[in-house]
Amino acid sequence: MRRLRPWLDLVLLLVAVVLAAWLSLRWQGSVDFSRGQRASLTAASREVLSGLTAPVEVISYARESGELREAIAAFVGRYSRLKPDLSLRFVNPDTDPAAMRALGVTVDGELQLNYEGRQQRLSMLDERSFTQALFRLARPQARMVGSLVGHGERRVDGEANHDLGRFARAMAEQGVRMVPVDLTRQAGIPANLDLLLLAGPGADYTTGELAQLIDHVERGGTLLWLAEPGAGHGLEPLAKALDVQILAGTLVDATAQGLGIGDPSFIATTRFPDHAATKGFALTVLLPQAAALGAVGSGHFAAVPLLRTSERSWTESGDIAGNIAYAAKDGELPGPHDVALALTRLSPRPDRSEQRVVVVGDGDFLSNSFLGNGGNRDFGMRLVNWLIGDEALVKVEPLLAPDRELALGSRGLAIIGFGFLVGLPLALLAIGAVIAWRRRRA
Repeated sequence: MRRLRPWLDLVLLLVAVVLAAWLSLRWQGSVDFSRGQRASLTAASREVLSGLTAPVEVISYARESGELREAIAAFVGRYSRLKPDLSLRFVNPDTDPAAMRALGVTVDGELQLNYEGRQQRLSMLDERSFTQALFRLARPQARMVGSLVGHGERRVDGEANHDLGRFARAMAEQGVRMVPVDLTRQAGIPANLDLLLLAGPGADYTTGELAQLIDHVERGGTLLWLAEPGAGHGLEPLAKALDVQILAGTLVDATAQGLGIGDPSFIATTRFPDHAATKGFALTVLLPQAAALGAVGSGHFAAVPLLRTSERSWTESGDIAGNIAYAAKDGELPGPHDVALALTRLSPRPDRSEQRVVVVGDGDFLSNSFLGNGGNRDFGMRLVNWLIGDEALVKVEPLLAPDRELALGSRGLAIIGFGFLVGLPLALLAIGAVIAWRRRRA
């Protein structure tokens, strides 16, 4: 029996290994021991996953060489563990380059998400982008944004430098369709719009057209108004209805020179007061030739700033040329100034609880020329998503590691240095001496 016991132990060990391997394939689980659960999906991502009732197919166009496929599989696995019918399939783009060009695949590892006949494409691998793509797929129908035209406004279907064509295409990728609305050719503002865009007219509106704009606001319609410094083009009554004042002059900020910007009328800001539309946003927004805004505070709308300039800014009343300086005698107002305001109130419409309006003192930041600067594109998308009520597209933020940096004082550094240079060698010497002493006695 004693001779057989080692063999029985070996057999039992092999059986245990086989059972463990079988169980690992049949049942999978994970425990997140990281601080703040930063290795897990955010609550917003889990909420979006719970709303997906059909299978999701993820196709990754990644080459077989390198470790990219492993990284993608590990990332998608965080989602598939919560949604087992979310599958991942790899396609090597080198096997059929012509087909990849036809599909528009330009980035190694680019993802395509398929859900109920709809699809989204991603070139970035991060939780925010992936979850937003899932949210757009889950949305049953596209949102509709109407952009006013007919008075020299920036066109959402235009390719000129001052137009918004690139921004409109970026919003289309999120399931938001932006279409022109010409009040000179159609009677009234369409009632099926999720958002009305007013982007810097170059000519005055007629009394009837202005009445339609104000009626749209009074009936609870959402509005994104991209204002400009200078002429109001007859929109003063609309500003009054919104409890907003567009201050005279063009904003200039002396801090722009420290950022390498030669034109003082270019406002570069990272100052975002606390608001749902800007929560977690840390990119720089560049606004060329903006107007300062003021909230009248008559009680109709509650105003919250979204963008703010520095204390070294002011409203310049003269030409932006040569050496300019703040001049109180000319009626110029010192900063900081608000460049964007979010306005809310109880909605007059029975199907909505809150009416939302955003006024920005600049439209250039979303134009084809400046959309790619800093965080202009992302900031514009956040505004639109908040206005149409898609907060899930702005609240998905990655969980950052709170313990990535170890800050030690002089005392702590001294203790660590003494321990490595003196304490550890003495401890090793003591251990060696004890071992030698025991061997001599043995």
